[in-house]
Amino acid sequence: MASTDPHLPVLIPQCLWPEGVRALCTLRTGGVSASPYDSLNLGQHVQDDPACVQINRQRLADACGVRPVFLEQVHGTDCIGIDARTPDGTQADACWTSQPGVACTIMVADCLPVLLCDAQGRAVAAAHAGWRGLGEGVLENTLDVLCQQAHCSPDEVMAWLGPCIGPNAFEVGEDVRRVWGVSLHETSPWFKPAPQSGKWFADLAGAARQRLRRAGVSQIHGNDSTAAWCTGTQSSQFFSHRRDGRSGRFAACIWRESRLSA
Repeated sequence: MASTDPHLPVLIPQCLWPEGVRALCTLRTGGVSASPYDSLNLGQHVQDDPACVQINRQRLADACGVRPVFLEQVHGTDCIGIDARTPDGTQADACWTSQPGVACTIMVADCLPVLLCDAQGRAVAAAHAGWRGLGEGVLENTLDVLCQQAHCSPDEVMAWLGPCIGPNAFEVGEDVRRVWGVSLHETSPWFKPAPQSGKWFADLAGAARQRLRRAGVSQIHGNDSTAAWCTGTQSSQFFSHRRDGRSGRFAACIWRESRLSA
């Protein structure tokens, strides 16, 4: 899947990021929160002890070496620019920056985090792609903003898809199919029947890859919809709201370093 950082248990995305661009994705371990948020919960809105969340967020900041900016995610499509003055809790489901010293950060516990960067490393972006945001265009909107800010075309952008609920665990109804533009009588590679419930199993990461390719992105890395990436089944690695109900949040971050590596 990816290598891990020895200082904090995190995934290091295996992409050929441009010089000066770094990224990571946390796991559920390495923090101080008690069950059911054990242990690196980064979400302040899940009824965890706020003091524990603050310690966990500081551990993430130490691992990044820059400040992660935590958004209030609302399952929308807005992509905002962030810098050192952006307060935590700013409402949006995607963000971009060309400024060093701050990390575009997305929190998830089943939804799909997507990290993006142009080939020259002029700007970076992160998007929260749940089923609703994905269907309503959060990835396309984030890509458009990134390309405008980095003065590049989509084929110059690379994307990394993080862990999310997998295609054998994400059971959905017709509302998801409709938002994804698939009618009741259509077949789709991103849906397979769930016979016992009369619903569907949906491939969130697969649908995201398709939408990015249709938008012109060819360099797509990370989540390939295999079991290792599934938040719903990999309970020792990832938080999952669908699996546990009361759950913490892990995060994916991307940033530009203050100065380029030597």
